[in-house]
Amino acid sequence: MDAGPAALELSQSQGQGSAAGKSQDSHPMYPCAKLKLDQLFLQWLSLPDSQQLVSNLVEDAKQGKSLKGPSSSSFTTPLSPTTAHAIFSSTPPLSPQKCRSPCSPMSPTRRQSTSSALRRPPLARIPQFYFPSGTVPVSEDVRGLFHARVNALFDPHPAGLNLEQFSSVVQEVCQLPTILAHPWFERLVSGSSERLVSKAAFVEWWSSRQLVAAPATRRLWEVLRPDGKQHLTYADFRPLLQAVLQYHPGLEFLADTPEFQARYAETVIYRIFYTINRSGSGRMSYRELRRSDLLDALFALEREEDINRVPRYFSYEHFYVVYCKVPRYFSYEHFYVVYCKFWELDGDHDFSLERADLARYANCALTYQIVERIFEEAPRKFSSGVPGRMGYEDFVWFILSEEDKTTETAMEYWFRCADLDCDGVITPSEMWHFYEEQMKRLEGLSQEPVLFEDVLCQLHDMLQPAREGCYTLADVRRTRPQSSLLFNTLFNLHKFMAYENRDPFALRAEQLGEEGQVLSDWDRFARSEYLRLAVEEEPEDMQVDAADDMWGAAGSRGAAGGSKMLLEEGEPDEDDLVAGLGSAAGAAADFMAAGSDANSGATAMDAAS
Repeated sequence: MDAGPAALELSQSQGQGSAAGKSQDSHPMYPCAKLKLDQLFLQWLSLPDSQQLVSNLVEDAKQGKSLKGPSSSSFTTPLSPTTAHAIFSSTPPLSPQKCRSPCSPMSPTRRQSTSSALRRPPLARIPQFYFPSGTVPVSEDVRGLFHARVNALFDPHPAGLNLEQFSSVVQEVCQLPTILAHPWFERLVSGSSERLVSKAAFVEWWSSRQLVAAPATRRLWEVLRPDGKQHLTYADFRPLLQAVLQYHPGLEFLADTPEFQARYAETVIYRIFYTINRSGSGRMSYRELRRSDLLDALFALEREEDINRVPRYFSYEHFYVVYCKVPRYFSYEHFYVVYCKFWELDGDHDFSLERADLARYANCALTYQIVERIFEEAPRKFSSGVPGRMGYEDFVWFILSEEDKTTETAMEYWFRCADLDCDGVITPSEMWHFYEEQMKRLEGLSQEPVLFEDVLCQLHDMLQPAREGCYTLADVRRTRPQSSLLFNTLFNLHKFMAYENRDPFALRAEQLGEEGQVLSDWDRFARSEYLRLAVEEEPEDMQVDAADDMWGAAGSRGAAGGSKMLLEEGEPDEDDLVAGLGSAAGAAADFMAAGSDANSGATAMDAAS
């Protein structure tokens, strides 16, 4: 279609302008886009309406009239409103308006319905979960239930409750183990001649500490914590242990021996602080108590009549291996093992150990270098207060850490020993400082020593430290229980040799208990040591049969035999105790010597093969 003279004139002028632009910029940034725009412009210019518009504009320009764009009511143009406004006006364009219907968005009815449909439902109110003061507000229902329970127990006794009646309040109202009723009762009736707890005194004590809706661990904390203190010490647990010794049926046989009662209570308290008080300061915080399992152990102590079955802290066997050790807190057998071990090493019986005494532990299994580090008080400060003397408390920490190196406290204990420069990293030079003595001891036993380079490679492959050749405490924690091999390789000759000559199938069998549960290193050690000590005292009753339940029937008979050794004829004679423990030490030495000979023979056979 012919564009007409005006269109051709405008097209030629446009072409000249394009040629001039090309001369200025012969390499446009978007050549394809520019060609498309030129094509669209020529297409628009060929339309009849466009030709008429251009002709009118040219005539107006020749006559000197002002140029005005076409009105949308009288002339239809293919230009969009935005494009036309940009060409013929200097003001921003308005958005195009559409014809409105009665149901358009601008109508009131439609606007109200749309806003109501798009309105979001109100967010659910999140209840407050953090209280800076530490007190949780109590609802009226909870408070009413508390007072109803209190009234049901106190109203039949207007004068107050005695110890037995107060135990029901501790169990039903406070929902705490009844063993706590004894030390708590003594606190409430202190200074009173009637020894009765009144309703007003109990409600005032309980409400003043805002314990109506408090968690169980908070209630336990307030019962144990003295007024005005924000931590628990050894002395705060002594009333609890006195109640355990006095009222638990599994400890009745200790009634006539106050000396061993005190040692048992002391060992249990040390065991509790060893596990819970991670800071090692001797001051247990509420945060440490809340993260522990002490409350569960107290409930178990209430349900179980056999003290050696109570988890962790109270095992008597653990005490026996520390003056002869156990994994359970309240087990008497564990106490028995710990106590006997200490007594065997304490040659002069002054209740403290020297370097030479500790070096004889486990038939001289430890190197002199690590014994020296312990007496330098590198892992923890001695509580004895005498330089160069390890007290009973320090020995409890040592034996718990030595026999089970997989616990948090044990890993920190031995890591501080191995970190000679205290920079938080165990380097190969520090490892060689300890392993050099191990190699000499292996040569003295006619064993083929493992080269230090091979040891470093094996430990690196097993522990995979974040930085090659540098072992941090985080690396040790991340790779437990394998990380215990690091310390056994450097410090403990017998455990290192046992690992080198281990039988995987026998090791798996040793890790299982009588009910198929996996035992910790401390559990296995305490069990074997207690059975050994019990067999030596009553061999006629402790013939170990494969059909017998070693941990149940034999263990219970061993507890009776071990207690008979310590408690025979009322107060034990020191000479009898020394003689009994001396025979146990001699048997232990023969047993360890036989084990060393067996290991030597096995190693020689391996070398020959």
